Amino acid sequence: MLAVICSVILCGCFPSSRNQLNEEKEPHFLNGRSLVNAMDYQGAINAFGKALEVNPHSAAAHFELGWLHADKASDPAAAIYHYQRYLELRPGAENAETVGQHIFRLKQELAKAVLPMPTTPGIQREFEQLAAENRRLQAELESLRAAFASRASETNLFLPTDIVSRSAPTPDTALALAAVAPQPASNPTRPVAAKPASSRTHKVQSGETPFSIARKYRINVEVLLSANPGLNPRRMQVGQTLNVPTL
Repeated sequence: MLAVICSVILCGCFPSSRNQLNEEKEPHFLNGRSLVNAMDYQGAINAFGKALEVNPHSAAAHFELGWLHADKASDPAAAIYHYQRYLELRPGAENAETVGQHIFRLKQELAKAVLPMPTTPGIQREFEQLAAENRRLQAELESLRAAFASRASETNLFLPTDIVSRSAPTPDTALALAAVAPQPASNPTRPVAAKPASSRTHKVQSGETPFSIARKYRINVEVLLSANPGLNPRRMQVGQTLNVPTL
């Protein structure tokens, strides 16, 4: 009886982690990962689609389909759909902000394809900034993959050894490892960066986000957040004053 009670308590404490691990152990999902490592991207898309047929609520499968449609199939509409479903199913994901930025970039690409705009110096600069932001996000993804590969080799995660050695897994699998690792204290404090020698201020307008404000002043969004250490990007208020570094 004591063992049953303990089992119930443990299942209640870690439902998200358990569900996430179960999603990634599903046979079609594992087959999709293997096909990605073999660079059979269309086959991987089909495999992850079958994983969704088995479990329509598999956030992990939606994430994999999101990046495959974005990076390998050149289908921004499908990528947006799967990324948005991923955020709906896993709203508290650690990579939620990064995925949101991917969705924004894909919507820009889709709008450009549907409604071609005349090329002007201003628009060209915006596209160049978006391209630079995309390269930064890709670098973050590669960093997450490398970190997961290192951790997986130390903890003997459930993925087969040959898969880990041939290709680092995706950031979504890195979240599975983070979910079973010791969690940091709640309400972590953002590291306070040294304030630039000169800065200006900006009052938040309706509908603005840190990304749009950073783009307006042609600075990196991390620089803006570092200059405002107490800022919660998801709870900005209209009229709130932000420090904007002058580079």
